[in-house]
Amino acid sequence: MAAHDFEKKFARPTEFHSFDGALFDMDGTIIDSKDAIEKYWHKIGNELGVDPLEILLTSHGRRSIETIALYDKSKANWDYVSHAEGLIPIEHGADTVEIPGARSLLASLEHVSAPWAIVTSGSRALVTGWLDIMHLSRPKHLVVAEDVSAGKPSPECYKRAISDLGLTASEAQINVLVLEDSPTGILAGKAAGCQVIALATTHTIEQLETSGADWTVQDLRSVVFVGFNADGKIQLEIRNALQH
Repeated sequence: MAAHDFEKKFARPTEFHSFDGALFDMDGTIIDSKDAIEKYWHKIGNELGVDPLEILLTSHGRRSIETIALYDKSKANWDYVSHAEGLIPIEHGADTVEIPGARSLLASLEHVSAPWAIVTSGSRALVTGWLDIMHLSRPKHLVVAEDVSAGKPSPECYKRAISDLGLTASEAQINVLVLEDSPTGILAGKAAGCQVIALATTHTIEQLETSGADWTVQDLRSVVFVGFNADGKIQLEIRNALQH
């Protein structure tokens, strides 16, 4: 979080909301793998003959295949990307930590078989590798980079997750929560008709709010599982969100 963001007040009154489903981004939302991903892009940059710092300026929240295609289209294929990303948890697992509050929130949702999914710009090899090495709850549904034709900010990934969870409805009737850390992810969630909680873990508050987040919190300790009622609604408490 940028230093000046601490001047903002995370003191919005506690709110209680019910949702039909919850969709989580991965990096910056469930885990913080910034150091591991930087090492990955340094490795890829060296392979491509490109300054890794240039790649890092625009790579967060974007699928690797799209980033690599900017520099070498011959390597912009899923065999290359899946192999390269699959090595990240193995080689750099020690550089990664969970976002505070993530473990307990995911475990609570999975314990009651609530409808939730992970929707990520990472490959299947990357996300399953992280879930395994971090020993985090795994949802029944994953939407990964290979599953969509266009990455975030396209809403395709979130629309697919909504469909996979059996929550398809007209846009006016969608009552699904997206949890994201990047402006591109927030835009994708909003374009899919969802409400969005933004985590101020990787971008400035101004970037998050400009993207249209409904709530901005510091981490997932502000999103507390309350229950899963007989009507199939996930009940959440949202506390200490950014006060407008």
